[in-house]
Amino acid sequence: MKKSFLIVALSVLSFSTSYAQDDAYQLPPKAIADLLLAKPTPLVRIDSKAEYLLLLGRNSYPTVEELGQPEMKIAGLRLNPLNFSPSRQSPISSITLQTIRTGAKVEIVGLPKNLAAGSIAWNPSETKIAFAQTEVNGVDLYVIDIASKKATRVNSSPLNQVLGNAFTWVDDQTILYKVTTHEAAGAPKRPITPKGPTIQQNVGKAAPRPTFQDLIKSPYDESLFSYYAEAQLVVYKNGVNKKIGEPALYNSFQLSPDRKYILTRSVAKPFSYAVPAYGFPTAVKILDLDGKTIKEIAKLPSAESAPAGNDNVQNVPRGFDWRDDEPASLVYAMPLDSGYIKKQVEFHDAVYSLSAPFTQEAKELFKTKTRYAGVIWGNSKVALVTEVLRGKQTSKVSRYSAADGTMEVLYERNLTDAYKNPGSPVLMKNALGREVIQMTDNGTKILMNNPVGSSDQGDLPFISKFDLATKKNEIIWRAKPGYFEQVEEVIDADKLIVLSRKESQTEVPNYFIKHLLNPSQDKALTQFENPYPNLVGITKEKIKYKRADGVDLTGDLYLPKGYNKEKDGPLPVLIWAYPREFNSAADAAQVRGSKDRFTVLSWASPIYYATQGYAILDNAEMPIVSTDASKKPNDNFVDQLRLNASAAIDHLVQLGVGDRKRMAVGGHSYGAFMTANLLAHTDLFKAGIARSGAYNRTLTPFGFQNEDRTYWQAPQLYYEMSPFSYADKIKEPILLVHGEQDDNTGTFPINSERLYAALKGNGGTTRFVYLPYEAHSYRGKENVLHLLWEQFQWLEKYVK
Repeated sequence: MKKSFLIVALSVLSFSTSYAQDDAYQLPPKAIADLLLAKPTPLVRIDSKAEYLLLLGRNSYPTVEELGQPEMKIAGLRLNPLNFSPSRQSPISSITLQTIRTGAKVEIVGLPKNLAAGSIAWNPSETKIAFAQTEVNGVDLYVIDIASKKATRVNSSPLNQVLGNAFTWVDDQTILYKVTTHEAAGAPKRPITPKGPTIQQNVGKAAPRPTFQDLIKSPYDESLFSYYAEAQLVVYKNGVNKKIGEPALYNSFQLSPDRKYILTRSVAKPFSYAVPAYGFPTAVKILDLDGKTIKEIAKLPSAESAPAGNDNVQNVPRGFDWRDDEPASLVYAMPLDSGYIKKQVEFHDAVYSLSAPFTQEAKELFKTKTRYAGVIWGNSKVALVTEVLRGKQTSKVSRYSAADGTMEVLYERNLTDAYKNPGSPVLMKNALGREVIQMTDNGTKILMNNPVGSSDQGDLPFISKFDLATKKNEIIWRAKPGYFEQVEEVIDADKLIVLSRKESQTEVPNYFIKHLLNPSQDKALTQFENPYPNLVGITKEKIKYKRADGVDLTGDLYLPKGYNKEKDGPLPVLIWAYPREFNSAADAAQVRGSKDRFTVLSWASPIYYATQGYAILDNAEMPIVSTDASKKPNDNFVDQLRLNASAAIDHLVQLGVGDRKRMAVGGHSYGAFMTANLLAHTDLFKAGIARSGAYNRTLTPFGFQNEDRTYWQAPQLYYEMSPFSYADKIKEPILLVHGEQDDNTGTFPINSERLYAALKGNGGTTRFVYLPYEAHSYRGKENVLHLLWEQFQWLEKYVK
């Protein structure tokens, strides 16, 4: 839709307060529409020397017409067949370069007229910036030269972004990228008469895969995927483009630290009809910079045969990556338990290394007691190895010394225990130009950054030093209550100079050069203004309350501007939530979020309705807690939902701000699943809003969320957790919304179609809104404006 047409289309719609003609876009109240359409503040990046600031502008929402451009759904991907790239992107619409010392803006000439940039990357010495520019009929590669302040297109053919990364810097003058090998116009045409039926078969081999969407379904789909995914690697240097190697279905390529080798992963046949492209058979190879194959590392089978269970893996090598502290050493993991975590073995994984020239056998570096999840390299004496058990929600970090081969556990914690999270190591560039662990205090401590910093006072981000000898984490700087401030980057680890992002309830996030040891030298980099004047005066409070079994809960309470409970009395309430599973009641009770954060709105937020006289309890905690060691969290899912919702309602009533007789509940995805269950099993709410949910768990028979039991292992659980099973019990009005092209695993649109039919068949009060072209997350301007109108009308009619 052209901009002028959009203005006309929206202008003929009134700011309605009652239901209008169906099948036509409607607008919410103007205060809500203005909030949604506010232009977001730019993204901010700086170079490592803190000389330049990059301000990356973004648009708010594309039009529905833009969403309706050509799209191909194949192999678990959604592609624009005209330009060989993902069809749903959020591009950068402006690039502004600013000198940090003076604040002067640098005008860049040669940028595309209609900028739609992505994958923005500095070269190693940070004198140039490369980005991919998406056009209607192709994707181009541009390079901005900082010295000349000029942007130049450098690619010889359109880039191919169908699978994985499209380009990477080799050195300051050289870029490795991949291009298309075909033209869009030459794509295979669907035959009117196929060669025969599409046939799949399985002979006694289990393939317990989740319910993926947009999969290959026919031999014709296979030919299309091959056509669009095939790419040619090209090296650009000083104005010359050179093809290297043969075309392949590359899903990734990574340069070795010494920039002499390329680790490639390419898709191989047969293509799977059960998993997306990244689960297809894969060839892992090492090439030189001329494209010659130095060594084939592995041929990996399709992921469709991977065993079910959160911590089970295929019995093949995995996690291929270059070691950052050596010139050209490949590392990977191999299971020692045949891929089954419950197998009783001393070690479950081994990690191996294979170094250039790759002619010898791989050597074992270390073994892990549980499931290996990755390594962050530092130097010959310090690397951090992470192990994770998702089923038990635990993680462990150990120090690995390559010098003597020793492993030492540094800390363990429950993944849901946010208070004990020490943060992540700050990284620095080593002599090879790779990011490795930043050591301090003569190599005895690791500099850590926790940009969340959960605490019983709410989130308070911090910088700390982790002592390798004592295994204690000493916080050397922490945000102060009243503001939420987090460190985005560490500019100078010795002088503790950082880039910080600071905000409060009333102050929009802005960026600062912060001197942690000398605050008087702090410098503001940005002065962004509040994009939401309509929210000024709306109050936010982090409230705490208990549910009946003693579990502490929290939520973010928003109250209308000028509200006085003594004078105005209790308000209608919308409670918005998303359930999470916990193995520990103590972890479930932890405070999450911060009262000091500036409210940033997206289409998904419920906070808009605080402008219309509603109390909003956003992020209402809905923990599903394992009650004892013999049970899993979901074994009493519905009962715990009831406990959570009752506690929230009781507290809002006790505060005097919520009217018990005017309560609504809502959520998106798993939150929609929660909403339908609460309406089916309680009488706590007057109405519900359920967006893009899954309501019949038998449609996800091989597990969902963190539930790894299959339908056949726990059929009663699947039945009882499905609100579809109790559609005849849902008597309160429920608004169902779904994107007609939902791409999320498990939330096929048929969920809402069938629940609506069941509710209608049983005489329920319901309305089903199907949003055209929308996936699991909604984007189209007209669609999201209409969504806000639908939700507002529902609340006005059935709650207020």
